[in-house]
Amino acid sequence: MKSSGPLKHFVFAFIIALVLYVVAYSFIENRRTRKGPWQVTFTKVADGLPTLVINQPALGISNVLITFPAVNATPTNETMVFSVPRPVPFEVPFGSCIFEDTTFQPGTIVFKLFGHEVQLIPRVLTVDRKEYPWKPGSTLVVKEN
Repeated sequence: MKSSGPLKHFVFAFIIALVLYVVAYSFIENRRTRKGPWQVTFTKVADGLPTLVINQPALGISNVLITFPAVNATPTNETMVFSVPRPVPFEVPFGSCIFEDTTFQPGTIVFKLFGHEVQLIPRVLTVDRKEYPWKPGSTLVVKEN
C-alpha cells in the first residue's frame, strides 16, 4: 500500500478552508451592505434656508427635509453618500460629521450643524436629542438654541 503524501492532505484542507472563507465573507458582506447607505443632500430651498434632504430607500425614507431658519450659509447642492467610513470628525457642508458607524448599513450618522446635533438612526431621527419618527416627505424646522 502506498500512503498518500501529506502535501495532498494540506492542499485539500487549504481548498476547503478557502471555499468556506469565501462563502462566509460573501454572506457577511451581503448582510452588511444590503440596505445601502444614507444619502444626504446639503442644499438651500426656494426661500434660501439651508436644508438637509435625507434619503434611505431600503428603509422607505425619502425626501425628509430638515431646515435651519435664520441661518446664513454658503449656497451648495452637494449630495453625500455615507457608504465608506472615514475618520471623524470631518467637514460636511453646513458643519461637520462627528460620528459615523456604517459597519452594518445604513448605520448611524451624527452631524453638528449650526450648533445643532442631527442624528440619523434607522429607527428614528434625532435633532438636539429629541426623537422624531421617520415620515417620508416630511419637513422639520429646527428652532434656534
